[in-house]
Amino acid sequence: MSSTVAPAAPPTPRADRSRSRRKKADRIGDRVLYGICLAAALLAVAVIVLVVYQVVHGAAPAISKFGLGFLVDTTWQPNFGEFGAGSLLFGTVVTSSFALALGAPIAISIGLYLSLLAPTGVRGVVSPLVEMLAAIPSVILGFWGVLVLAPFVHEHFEPALHGSLGFLPIFGAAETTGLSVFTASLILTIMVIPIIASISRDLFLAVPKDLQDGASALGATRWEVVRGVVMPSTSSGVIAACLLGLGRALGEAIAVAQVIGAGSEIHASLFKTGDTLAARIANQFPGALTELHKASLFYLGVILLVIGLISNLTAQWIGRRFGYRGATAR
Repeated sequence: MSSTVAPAAPPTPRADRSRSRRKKADRIGDRVLYGICLAAALLAVAVIVLVVYQVVHGAAPAISKFGLGFLVDTTWQPNFGEFGAGSLLFGTVVTSSFALALGAPIAISIGLYLSLLAPTGVRGVVSPLVEMLAAIPSVILGFWGVLVLAPFVHEHFEPALHGSLGFLPIFGAAETTGLSVFTASLILTIMVIPIIASISRDLFLAVPKDLQDGASALGATRWEVVRGVVMPSTSSGVIAACLLGLGRALGEAIAVAQVIGAGSEIHASLFKTGDTLAARIANQFPGALTELHKASLFYLGVILLVIGLISNLTAQWIGRRFGYRGATAR
């Protein structure tokens, strides 16, 4: 017994017109969306170009007068027209490096705990609290550093470290106020922890559960799973997160200016006063004495832009290697 299937009814003219209108509206929506996204991207590029142009243009008199010797000269005397960024570069490198060396292990440990070890209830409470550290204004952190952290460091940390490790130059004699490179480094440590911790947590959560379960099934302990599976799988991404945290530390101005003591000399001891590129710009730009003084501050901004650009490009390059495309290429 054979059965016949009735042919489908041909579309009516009204249905054809409705489909045509929908396709036309979709094409218009696609073009509008493309235009908005393109305009936003071009706007971002234009802002960056304008910022770079303004900073370089403002620094032109100092660049032509001091040249690259500005990078190593440690003299900064606005009244005599002598300027150099050597001591400021030193302070920037020391404070940022110390903050990264201290903050990265803490932040990575937080990320491991929140992603692999913490119960769900604890994770839901602790994760927002860690991320809230990034929302605290830097001026508030600096204010807290002046009132609470600096006296505490001066009364407890500095005497203990000087007494036990005073034979090392970096733990030499302490200042009397607690405002020092060491205190500024601790403030920067607090600032970089939430950035590195949040990114690391997301990276650790992205590791396939099957890989971890497979290692556990073979008899690996929790630590061996972390060391042999989780960390190797996310090492490039974690390094990129650390570099992003370093960029945050390099560009911080207000909080550092409040607690570093505004010194102009290079000291081996972390307990001495110092200064950074960003802090010097924030402190002196509003009251620049001469045009050369202002141009020298712009020159500091150029140096800071170059350092920030290098750190961010390096982080992006490492981040691309972490992606699946980079993994397959290797």
